[in-house]
Amino acid sequence: MTTMIKPASTRQVPFSAFPRSLTPQSELRAAITAATRRPEPECLAPLLDLAALPEAMADQVATLARRLVLSLRAKPAGTGVEGLIHEYTLSSHEGIALMCLAEALLRIPDSGTRDALIRDKLAGGDWRAHLGNSPSLFVNATTWGLMLTGQLTATRSETSLSAALTRLLARGGEPIIRK
Repeated sequence: MTTMIKPASTRQVPFSAFPRSLTPQSELRAAITAATRRPEPECLAPLLDLAALPEAMADQVATLARRLVLSLRAKPAGTGVEGLIHEYTLSSHEGIALMCLAEALLRIPDSGTRDALIRDKLAGGDWRAHLGNSPSLFVNATTWGLMLTGQLTATRSETSLSAALTRLLARGGEPIIRK
């Protein structure tokens, strides 16, 4: 028995008899459907144009940002959040991780993705290297919390979690007890 292959012009596309949509799409939904799987450069170009500020406003934003950063840096290192900025500079792996985490958490709507991001950013940091570097109790307590969270999020089983907690409390508690 020989199977004949139909020419491309006479082949029937599977499911072509089904209606494209059971209910008409709104204009916005149709635009979203049309944009599905478009190449990223094609999508980004118009968005970048929309995100650009007029030159005068861009200068004002840059001036304000510069003034805010300089005023934060001018404050003593041991006062609140400013102490964290001094301890976790953007020239350190941990500082970059915290900045990425803070910025991304503003945009992530669901808990599962937030938890995965926190696990990803905190598990790889050398938080212990920052412990005791600041005269601020706030900065050192935050560092200890980051160290603990990083250790806990890096573990995958109850046995390794228990061992990690024991090691962390043994190592992390020493500098606090000495103070």
